[in-house]
Amino acid sequence: MLPFRLVYHERYDLHLGDHVFPAQKYRWLKDRMLRSRFAEPEDFVEPEAATDDDVRLVHEAEYVAKLRSGTLSYQDILRLEIPYSRQMVEGFWLAAGGSMLAARLAMKDGIGFNVGGGFHHAFPGHGEGFCAINDIAIAVRRLQADGRIKKAMVVDADVHHGNGTAAVFGDDPTVFTLSIHQFNNYPSEKPLSSLDIHLADGMGDAEYLNRLGNGYRAALAMFRPELILYAAGADPYTEDQLGGLSLTFEGLMDRDRLVIRTALTQGIPVAIVLAGGYAQSVEDTITIHANTAAVAKDVLQKVGGGGWRA
Repeated sequence: MLPFRLVYHERYDLHLGDHVFPAQKYRWLKDRMLRSRFAEPEDFVEPEAATDDDVRLVHEAEYVAKLRSGTLSYQDILRLEIPYSRQMVEGFWLAAGGSMLAARLAMKDGIGFNVGGGFHHAFPGHGEGFCAINDIAIAVRRLQADGRIKKAMVVDADVHHGNGTAAVFGDDPTVFTLSIHQFNNYPSEKPLSSLDIHLADGMGDAEYLNRLGNGYRAALAMFRPELILYAAGADPYTEDQLGGLSLTFEGLMDRDRLVIRTALTQGIPVAIVLAGGYAQSVEDTITIHANTAAVAKDVLQKVGGGGWRA
C-alpha cells in the first residue's frame, strides 16, 4: 500500500463535453495508477461533498445560492468559461470535500493527495477561469475553523497566477500565499499574493527551479505554517496549450520534489491538489500528475522512515 491515501470520487468529472479542460483526466489518472500498479484499489478513499456551510467559509452566500439553484447570469457563465450543469456543481462540491479530506490526511500522514481540485481562480463572489469555487481556500478555512491549524501556506505552481486565492487571503496574516506563474498569461489582473514570482515567457527548468527554490525557502524562513496546500499544476509543461513556459517532465518532477521535500524535512505536512493541465496530448497531462504522486511517495518514504515528521 501507499504511505498516503489518494482522495478520489468518480463524480469529479465536471461533464464539460468538448472543452480544452479535460475534466475526464481524473478518472484516466486513477486508471493509470491502477494499471501501472502504482496504487491498489484500497489506496483510494472517497470524500464526502463539501457542505454549503463549508463553501460559505470562503464564498458569499448569494453566489453559493446562485450556483446551487442554477441562477447564474449570462455574464457569470461567460466569466466562468465552462457550461453550467448540476453535475458541474456537484463535481466542484466533491472536489472541495476532497481537498478538505486531503488536508486532514496530510496532518496525519505527512502527505494528503487529492486526485482533483486546485481551482484557484474562484473569488468569494464569482467564479472564473474554469473555477466555480476555491477548494484550496475552503480546505484552509475548514481546518482553521475546526481548530486543526492556525497558519497555512499555499504554494501555487500552476502556470497561471492564483488570483482567486490571493484575493481570498489578501488581508489575512494567518495564510501565506505564494504563486509562481508566467506573467504574460491569464489572468490579466493579478491581486497581490504574499509572494508573487513572475516568470518570463519560455522559461525552462533550471531558472524556474532556481526562482522557486529561492522564493519558497525565504517564505518558509519568515512564515512557519502548520500545513502547506500545494497546487501542482501540470500546465508549466512545454507543450501545454494554455501555458507559455518550457518545463520538461523531469523539471516538473524536480519542482514537486523541491516543494514536498523542503516541507517534510521541516516537519510541515503537504496537501496536494492537481490544478491545471491542458497538454496537446492529454496523456502528457496524466503523466505529469502521476509523476507528482510518484515523487510524493518517494520523498515521504525517504524522509519519513518510521514516522514522517523530521
